[in-house]
Amino acid sequence: MKNVPPGIQTIRGVMGVCHLLWGPPGEAVLIDTGLIGEPAQIRWRLRQHGLGPRNVKAILLTHGHIDHAGNVAWAKAWTGAPVYAHPAEQAHIDGTYPYTGTSRWCGRLERAGRAVLRVGQPAPIDVFLADGDELPFWGGLRVVHLPGHTAGHCGFYSARHDLLFSGDLFASYFFNAHLPPPILNSRPELIPASLEKARQLNPRLMVPQHYDVLDGVLHRQRFDRLLARRAARRRPPAVI
Repeated sequence: MKNVPPGIQTIRGVMGVCHLLWGPPGEAVLIDTGLIGEPAQIRWRLRQHGLGPRNVKAILLTHGHIDHAGNVAWAKAWTGAPVYAHPAEQAHIDGTYPYTGTSRWCGRLERAGRAVLRVGQPAPIDVFLADGDELPFWGGLRVVHLPGHTAGHCGFYSARHDLLFSGDLFASYFFNAHLPPPILNSRPELIPASLEKARQLNPRLMVPQHYDVLDGVLHRQRFDRLLARRAARRRPPAVI
């Protein structure tokens, strides 16, 4: 772990990562809840920092896909903490979102996951998020609405650390960065504007929810290269 402030713990599951944030003393926050294997890790990491379930003050969801919210019902019951998410994500959390077009495959995968893995129980959102909301956790987190992957997809920006938790805006693995596969994007037409919004925010550090190593500078560099590749593809050929 490098190029990130203290107080971030990666909780790595089968499909991606969620994050445990702690500080000020005695307070912790979850960003997403994962799919398989995360509950045991969350309990263990809290114990490592002398914390328990009642120290978790909020469960923040970037969006409601099953690999991010599959354990939200467990986390809410275990900690008693409220769930914060954009209102458009309730149908995803409940498994009732009406996928259409290419993204119908996402719905099929989620239904299979619920049936086979016995995760993804519905849980109500307690606090609805909107773009620009200021949350009093981890020294302050601002909600950044980044729709496209889903209609209510959000990131969380720490001005104190100039760090954006960017959710599934992009994935960052092994010297590369890429957008989520088309079958997973329910509002793909909104992705370009969300990429531009993150670029204009211009955080020094970026931490997505799918990555290889926890390094905020590295992921920001990969994000910039992703944008550069997209711009080069749109550039008209030179006239000779």
